[in-house]
This record gives sequence, structure tokens and C-alpha cells, in this order.
Amino acid sequence: MKYIICQEPGTFLLKEKDKPVKGRNEALLKVKEIGICGTDLHAYGGNQAFFTYPRILGHEIGAEIVEIEDNDQGLKNGDKVIIMPYISCHKCIACRNGITNACTNIQVMGVHTDGAMQEYITVPNDLLISAENLNTLEIAIVEPLAIGAHAIRRAELKDSETILVVGCGPIGIGIMKLAQIRGARVIAMDVSEQRLTYAQDEIGVDFIVNALESPLEKITDITNGDLANAVFDASGNKRALESGIQYMSHGGRYILVGLSKGDLNFNHPSIHAKESSILCSRNATTEDFINVRDAISTGLFPTDSFITHRVNFTEMIDHFDQWTQPDNGVIKAMVSF
Repeated sequence: MKYIICQEPGTFLLKEKDKPVKGRNEALLKVKEIGICGTDLHAYGGNQAFFTYPRILGHEIGAEIVEIEDNDQGLKNGDKVIIMPYISCHKCIACRNGITNACTNIQVMGVHTDGAMQEYITVPNDLLISAENLNTLEIAIVEPLAIGAHAIRRAELKDSETILVVGCGPIGIGIMKLAQIRGARVIAMDVSEQRLTYAQDEIGVDFIVNALESPLEKITDITNGDLANAVFDASGNKRALESGIQYMSHGGRYILVGLSKGDLNFNHPSIHAKESSILCSRNATTEDFINVRDAISTGLFPTDSFITHRVNFTEMIDHFDQWTQPDNGVIKAMVSF
């Protein structure tokens, strides 16, 4: 079977190997769709945290079961499934407390272990979630949306609160739409007018703010001086991460979803005066995946406009460099088998 490996930063290779053989309590899956995310782009660029080379990328996966034994979920050959790409140890303090997404020994497919940029993969049965009401394109976007769903749960978002989402990439867009479904009033911020327009026209956010054009003044006006009850950073940009606190209301929450490799610096009086709650949000749980699956199945998420680029697996290497350029209008690129 064919697979693509990121040999080192800036280098992909198309290679061949034998089809994997499933083990006990595993399923053999045919990969149908793979979403390209910021993690993949950063890995290719050489600036992804928790990453080693060479690595087969791919953790946003739409797949179909080829072979599976009897299992508690009743999954069978031919079923379409969502794959939770976070392999937890179930023994550490985080796992014992139900926080499997922050397992101290976590192995994320496509980051710590090889991912799905290959024709067939084997996956433990307990990482599979039934998705018969979704097509494989919809299945492949569940994972990035689940990241947003988890961040919203971390923020304990309340109905009618005003939130600011910094970064109109796939994760940020997911947070915006899922927050709207929860009844929040949403402000979107980015430096790209193209992405801001998408957030306004396709997602239906209440307000858009260009981060280069007096953002604090505009957010102050929008909120009548209150600022945002919750600020979500989905940019992973150090400068944005450090400045996001200024847009948060007194007594508000700041949720760091994007990941920066370096240190962050906050002015202590500024965060202390607001009695700030600064929260990190990592990965997602089964509950988040199921919530997103159900939201997509009811037609509440604009899948068609979200997937902006799509190529065949064998053509991926020739297109990947283009997807790293924001001017090309990429929201979500998809690789199809």
C-alpha cells in the first residue's frame, strides 16, 4: 500500500509498504479522507511542539471498517467511523480523573505515533465512534471541531455571553459556530479580511474585528465597555496569545487553545486586577466528539463551505506548499483516497 511520510521539515516522500495486520481488539480501516490541520502545517514547517521526524501525518480521519471482531459498540465491517486519535494510558493521574485528553503519556496519531496518511491503518476498537449518519468528509472534520467543543466546555460558556475568538482558522471557526449553537454572541478577530469575511458570511458571527485596526477600541465599543466574558485564542501566535488578556472582561475567562512553542509573558497586575481565569484547552474527549457528530448530523455546521480545497492522495505533495500560504484562501484542505 502507498503512504506519505514527512521525512524532515519541508520534505514529503511517497512510499510503499505492506498493508498492516490488525491485532486483538483492533480494527483494520480503509482511510477515505484526511483533513489537513495546523499541526500538519507546523510539522512540515519544523515548528510543531511535541514532534519528531520522520513521521506519517494525519489525525483528522474519515474511515471505513474493513475488518473487526465482535465488540461492545456493535461495529461491523463496512461501517463508517470517527477515530479519536488520542491514545491514552488509562493509568496516570489525569486518566484516573477522567481527563484522558491530558494523559501524561498521551500518544497522538500523526504527532507522537504515525497517522493516517496511508491507505490502511489499524486502530484500537475503543478509539472508534459510530458515524453512520455522516459522510466521510463530514467524519474527517469531527476532530478539529471537537477541539473547539472541548474549549467551550472548559470555558463553561453560558447562554447570551459575549465571546471573542482570536484566529479564524479551522479551530477558531469551529469554536465560533459551536458557541453560537450554545447561544453566545460571537466576535471574530483575525488579520485576514478574507477569513473575517468568511466568518461573517458563512458562520454568521455577530461582529468581526481586524487585529491590525484598533481592536481594543472596537471591542470596547461592541461590548459597551464590558469587554468579552470569554476570550479564546485559536491562533497559537505568541503575540496574539500575550495580548488576548486585554480583551477579557473583569471576572472573565481566557482560554488558550492555540499552541506556541515558546514562553508567554503576562503583566501580573493586569491579570490580577481582573481576577482572570486563564485556562488551557488540550485535545478533546469522547463526549466532545459525540457532541460534534450530533451537531453535524443535524445540519448545523456549514461543511460544504468549510472544506475549501480537496485533492487526491497521490497529488497531496504537489499541493501542500500552497496550503501553507494564507493568501490561497485555505480554511480546510482535504486529501481523498
